[in-house]
Amino acid sequence: MIPTRIVAYCRAGFEPEAAADLGRAATIAGTELAIDAPTGRGYVVATPAVFDSQRWPRALVEAPPVFVRSLFFGTGQHMLFDAARTRGRPDRVAPLIELVDLFRRDCAIPGLPHSSRGRARFAVLRLETPDTNDGKAVSGLCRSIEAPFAQALRERGALADSSADDKRSDEPALHVLFADGATVYAGASLPPWGSHWAMGIPRIRMPREAPSRSTLKLAEAIVTFLGDREGELLHAGMRAVDLGAAPGGWTWQLAYRGLMVVAVDNGPLKGEVADDAHVTHIRVDGLTYLPRKPVDWMICDIVEQPSRIAALVGRWIAEGHARRCIFNLKLPMKKRYDEVLRCQSLIVGALARTRGKFDLQLRQLYHDREEVTGFVERIG
Repeated sequence: MIPTRIVAYCRAGFEPEAAADLGRAATIAGTELAIDAPTGRGYVVATPAVFDSQRWPRALVEAPPVFVRSLFFGTGQHMLFDAARTRGRPDRVAPLIELVDLFRRDCAIPGLPHSSRGRARFAVLRLETPDTNDGKAVSGLCRSIEAPFAQALRERGALADSSADDKRSDEPALHVLFADGATVYAGASLPPWGSHWAMGIPRIRMPREAPSRSTLKLAEAIVTFLGDREGELLHAGMRAVDLGAAPGGWTWQLAYRGLMVVAVDNGPLKGEVADDAHVTHIRVDGLTYLPRKPVDWMICDIVEQPSRIAALVGRWIAEGHARRCIFNLKLPMKKRYDEVLRCQSLIVGALARTRGKFDLQLRQLYHDREEVTGFVERIG
């Protein structure tokens, strides 16, 4: 029997942390993992000693990954042909179809719809590469074969006609990861352990009006953590505080949506946001500022020790200064995973001393570097 692989995308250089994510889930799933995670590759491959198709999805919900952008369950590595032939124009579609046929027949992932012949059927096709320079060199190949490959899959009943619509995020996706021009992994994903975007990389445009590229980080956090609830939880008329606001990239995202924002920073705001009627700039230390009245949102991108930011976030939510918060934790050079768990514990500990429920999520976003972004919400 072909062993099941778990293929997890991550930021290059954070493969050990992504492997630790999978290790936590494996403990909950009751199995051991063999990990293949060379530093700088941009993805991790894990092979469970025993793959329980019911336990693994539940384990990923119970211990949601922080450093894994997206993952799929599948098989590999598969050699499509001799690597020496990659310089020519060998047929890749035929061996890919054969590979997918085998996977559709044998896959044991729960929740996948099946065709009338009892084989798995997918809504989305994703031809993917590692987010590295080597991976980008193969991206042109993926684009060139995507259309004929997708058509062949549709003719076999493996792919829905609407497969090009990435908005069908609640539907199963078929993944083919090109490790290089001749070697692939193939598998499937379902939410919440599969990303809405190929390789977990969102398509976000840099607004010309925003004063800094940090605005992309908050934009990604909003679509990642709020999803379909964005219109409900983030709309005109709400009140927010941005701690460490300068030069205003995060403030701009909220003001653009019509929120009234208190931008807290001793430094200056830049560009249009400095004169925006939705923004009040207060020149004080963001680590000590507290609002006179509770606000709907607190956002924080202060460069500070992560444990100090975690304590700050815990205080704001626990004491009722804000209902929801998006924040960023700058990670140390060493023991990054341990620091994330420590910060998570600090926030959970602060909120556990209060009444009511809360939701805390931590993720390393595509636009994060040596950092992770968090979302916490008081419920009820």
